[in-house]
Amino acid sequence: MRTVALIKRILLQILRDKRTLALLFVAPLLVLTLMNLVFNGNTVDPVLGVANANQQIIEKLEDADIVVKEYNDVSNVKDMILDKDLDGFLQVEGDQTTLTLLNDDPTIAKSLEMKVKQIDTQAKQLKLMGTNTIQSDLLSQDSLNTNYVYGSSETELFDTFSPILVGFFVFFFVFLISGIGLLNERTTGTLERLLATPIKRGEIVAGYLVGYGLLALIQTVIIVLFAINVLDMVLVGSIWTVMLINVIIALVALSLGILLSSFASSEFQMIQFIPIIIVPQIFFSGIFSIEGMADWLQVFANFMPLYYAADALKGVMYEGLSLAEISSNLYILLAFAAVFIILNLFALKKYRKL
Repeated sequence: MRTVALIKRILLQILRDKRTLALLFVAPLLVLTLMNLVFNGNTVDPVLGVANANQQIIEKLEDADIVVKEYNDVSNVKDMILDKDLDGFLQVEGDQTTLTLLNDDPTIAKSLEMKVKQIDTQAKQLKLMGTNTIQSDLLSQDSLNTNYVYGSSETELFDTFSPILVGFFVFFFVFLISGIGLLNERTTGTLERLLATPIKRGEIVAGYLVGYGLLALIQTVIIVLFAINVLDMVLVGSIWTVMLINVIIALVALSLGILLSSFASSEFQMIQFIPIIIVPQIFFSGIFSIEGMADWLQVFANFMPLYYAADALKGVMYEGLSLAEISSNLYILLAFAAVFIILNLFALKKYRKL
């Protein structure tokens, strides 16, 4: 009977907590729906720029599910790939053929390289059979040089998304610690007593941001230095720019964590925000191909702070971009932080009773 009474009490407690009840059933459905949409099996055909190749070669490339774009005047292949948003460029100069791969996603780069080499093998077989219908010399393995805009032939998939993981862990832990920290202030009555004094809400928000911000700064420095020096993560750009990006990520997570803690009445409810707020950030951070998602789903990435953070970190750590080149991402992150801080000022208003 005591066990039955205990079960009854637990069920009634959950049933009275409408927010917990909703999250218990809605959150798994939300995550499952996102996973179904993200891992829908859709792939994006690689885009290959081609110069001086004959029509038969182009047809062979297109038959291999490669989107071919022809160009006549190419002075700088790397700039052409970046400006035209290509995955690679096949350039023919006399008997010499050069394949230049963007290699921002090793999976796409290796797939593209493999398809081009398969065409080369086919060309060799046709030549040996004396029924050569394409310019086999242009794609022969012996004369095919492969260059890379980013990384090299040794680049692994982990090299491209390891910068994203650094930003994610900074975001996740700062969000969790700051949110639960302020929640404890509320549940212990410290915040209420603080608001009973003449102190302004802006001063409280600033105090929390600076206080937890110092801890977040130390945490950020430790994570970045550990990732680069101990785990040997790739770093092509400036480590100071990486530090700056992660500090801004921590500021966004800090302001968001404090804001959401205003809507939670216990640590249990604070943790329930993770599948709703944190998990979608992972799906839209760039670890999974956003281009492979449905067009309407890609729009949601624009509302995810980690989408901009991941793009900036990958740009600096893997692609070697400068601060000026990733500045637009930082401005957007700062805008997110500003909005969350303003909302914090309004959220604290309901706790001031005097």
